Amino acid sequence: MENWSRQKWEDIATESPISVFYLYTPMCGTCAVASKMLEVISVMKPDLPMGKADLNYIQDVAVDYEIESVPCLLIAKDGVIEHKIYAFQSVPDLLELIS
Repeated sequence: MENWSRQKWEDIATESPISVFYLYTPMCGTCAVASKMLEVISVMKPDLPMGKADLNYIQDVAVDYEIESVPCLLIAKDGVIEHKIYAFQSVPDLLELIS
């Protein structure tokens, strides 16, 4: 999963039928577990536009998208955020939400 800027996320979200943006902080233990789950998904769905960003460096995203905590997964369909995921239960659950 590559690091995205806010602008790259917004461009890809409007251009793609579905896209995923993972927000984390490096000192968060839950974020480390969620990162591993998303790495599995990125291998299973290589064509899915999926990026990540350290929320410490794009704090305006937290304000504008009303991010409540990390980890947070934004799932956009046709440029509109359909899901904000904070509980990363399992890879199958995440795949179901993304599909």
